[in-house]
Amino acid sequence: MDRKQKVLILNASPHRDQSCTMRLTRKFVEGMREVMDCDVEEITLSGKKIEPCAGCMRCWQKTPGQCAIRDDFPALKQKVLEADIVIESFPLYFFGMPGILKNFTDRMLGELLPYEGHKPEPGKPFHGFREEMHGKKLVIVSTCGYSQTDLIYDPLLRQYDCIFGPGNYSAVLCAQGKVFSAPELFDRLEKFLEKHIAAGREFAETGTLSKETEQHLRETPFNERRFQLLMDMFW
Repeated sequence: MDRKQKVLILNASPHRDQSCTMRLTRKFVEGMREVMDCDVEEITLSGKKIEPCAGCMRCWQKTPGQCAIRDDFPALKQKVLEADIVIESFPLYFFGMPGILKNFTDRMLGELLPYEGHKPEPGKPFHGFREEMHGKKLVIVSTCGYSQTDLIYDPLLRQYDCIFGPGNYSAVLCAQGKVFSAPELFDRLEKFLEKHIAAGREFAETGTLSKETEQHLRETPFNERRFQLLMDMFW
């Protein structure tokens, strides 16, 4: 790449700097930095005022691309428009994204073109993007408290498929996320997180993650029996 890439991390965890998910995200970005010349900016969404979408549809009709609500969202949207790579980092909340990220996602509707009633082509999203959104890359990094990622993440990934189109984003998913909050497991989990550094290098070099890498990242730090014992300690 000829120019420095702008990387925007949206930390959507209500735990802010104590986010377990951000530990994975920072390892991933560490790997990116090893092979990519980039500026990285991290924004914590829970520290911003982002009102829910009012459903007025002004961003499609009267003021295309511009939201009528005045809060912190317009400045955040501008950060997204200026970024080359956007990383959304968040824990899974009740089989979906946390509320603050849902508000942010809903408010981004104005950057999509109005739905015209047709079924999308294979691999395409339901909406086209306005020009400013073209060429950006999206990575989602998410942890969950369950012992697996299959089934658990299906509703969330289906939503991203509808918005961005299947295969048009990279997913770094990690089960057993609760263990990352345990200080006594820190050293063991540092070894586990080395694969996230490698994944960051791969993404920086290729612009995507292979299916094999995404599946490797889904492998859990502990077997199910050991995880059940740890959960007994937590709860």
